[in-house]
Amino acid sequence: MELLTLTVVLVIALALFFDFTNGFHDTANAMATPIATGALKPKTAVALAAILNLIGALLSTEVAKTVSGGILHEDRISGDIFPFVIFAGLIGAIFWNMLTWLLGLPSSSSHALFGGLLGAAIVGIGFSAVNVAGVLSKIILPALLSPLTAALIAFLCTKIAYRMTRRYDGRPNGRDGFRRGQVFTSSLVALAHGTNDAQKTMGVITLVLITAGWQSAAHHEPQLWVVLSCAITIALGTYMGGWRIIRTLGKGLTEVRPAQGFAAETSTGATILVSSALGFALSTTQVASGSVIGSGLGRRGSKVQWSTAGKIVSGWLLTLPAAGLVGALATVVIMVIGPWGLLIDTVVFGGVVLWLYLRSLAHRVDHANAFSDVAESGRAVDIKAKRSAAAGSDADESAGTTIDTPDDAREGN
Repeated sequence: MELLTLTVVLVIALALFFDFTNGFHDTANAMATPIATGALKPKTAVALAAILNLIGALLSTEVAKTVSGGILHEDRISGDIFPFVIFAGLIGAIFWNMLTWLLGLPSSSSHALFGGLLGAAIVGIGFSAVNVAGVLSKIILPALLSPLTAALIAFLCTKIAYRMTRRYDGRPNGRDGFRRGQVFTSSLVALAHGTNDAQKTMGVITLVLITAGWQSAAHHEPQLWVVLSCAITIALGTYMGGWRIIRTLGKGLTEVRPAQGFAAETSTGATILVSSALGFALSTTQVASGSVIGSGLGRRGSKVQWSTAGKIVSGWLLTLPAAGLVGALATVVIMVIGPWGLLIDTVVFGGVVLWLYLRSLAHRVDHANAFSDVAESGRAVDIKAKRSAAAGSDADESAGTTIDTPDDAREGN
């Protein structure tokens, strides 16, 4: 009984640490584009995101109930071994979060969590522990559809935004008003992120409480202290920034201008909020990345860095199996060595996390150097006064001539 209690306490601590990494890993989803366009200053952006993540985490528990009662068959798993499985799964999830953060890769914290749990459960209990229908409907299907849906919405919103503001084509920063709109849309994304991602950690903690017999299996609703602790932890992680991933989403995929950023954030926020209401545990990172790509395709003249997009998609494909493999290995250690395996996993895991952090210090990225400049609103048409040397009347007439320069003409709607 003492071992079970110790394991549950360790799982809760590890789950909150995952929640913290989720916060700084996913700050970019809401704040990369407004920082890139200059709509918000870097430190102001992450502080605003932290506050709204905290509020969002308190608004809904539908996703938490999906995690605690829709991924695994808890009734088929012994309460004695299940906390160990969750512990190992969290190790896999945190490892992948830390590695992709070091690489500046916007991977999915959600899929890292699910991959770690599934890998640990399959090795520790067997494939029968997996709720295949729940995984397909609540995880795999949203993973396939959500980035495509977000990209399409962002593409259309960008097209509409530039078409509605065609009269500003010839004015420098004529679409600068979208910067002010970005404050609202990025706030919406941060709020939506709290309603989805913070819930996953709540679901994990609720799951371990149920399997340990500390909470009734008839109720998958997170307890109040679980909700508050997860909300506060993800907010603290968000405030840390995650500047490597912010730089990738804000500059690495495409040069985001204010109208694009507004469209991308609108698409991201709407997609996440609808999914949260339906209880879909989707990847907010995939949604945000899809929106940025869609907005880049929607502005004529912009260029999407497909090599970077390819690396991001590769990370998406590797997340579930990679986190699952680490979770499975951690489970094997516990199964082979016994209770001492828990200590070995903890020590090795702590060493790996420390090493990854020290590696990040060699090439530090923070709010001061994540962006060297911010994007201008841009214009599609360059109006130049071509004065004739012949006569004053001819000069006045030519001064009103509008010329589309090859380069500038590509950057409009």
